[in-house]
Amino acid sequence: MGVIFILFMKAETENVGEIELRSDINLRISVKNSLSEETRENIVFNRSETVEQYEGDREAPYHFSLRWEGSKKPSILRALNDKEIATALKKKKKYKGGLPRKFTGDDGDCLSWVPLCAFECRGLEPYAFHPMIDEFVITSENGFRFDEDIELEDNEWADYDAAADVPVSIQDVEFKFEAV
Repeated sequence: MGVIFILFMKAETENVGEIELRSDINLRISVKNSLSEETRENIVFNRSETVEQYEGDREAPYHFSLRWEGSKKPSILRALNDKEIATALKKKKKYKGGLPRKFTGDDGDCLSWVPLCAFECRGLEPYAFHPMIDEFVITSENGFRFDEDIELEDNEWADYDAAADVPVSIQDVEFKFEAV
């Protein structure tokens, strides 16, 4: 097994019930070579689509691969499902961050780092997450679902829940990757 990296989010929220990272949409991250300073910026992959593998390939299905200059084997990134995450984190006794989940309004009130998703990486390390449009679904405290035109690239987002007559907003959004 490779190294497990978890994507965390922290933000201030107003009238937000929960924020969910979609599993069926493209994500954009930057990665670096585990053995050198070589990087690849803004790679895009989809957690619900695996790379076509060659017959006889012994690797588990993965979601992204690249070959660093001078490397004989490709480096891979594999998005983990809930069961794989639980199994992998059980083996990591020092990790106390909890399983990936939805970000809640309570998390925004206390400015907690919340684990959103996890990846197994071999030969590469994710170091930056670059949000793109519509990667998240935001539900207001009243239950209204915002699922279009959600853009956190500027580290903030705002809209209005007309049924509850309240603004719904997210500000000071931060993301980080941590190896466990």
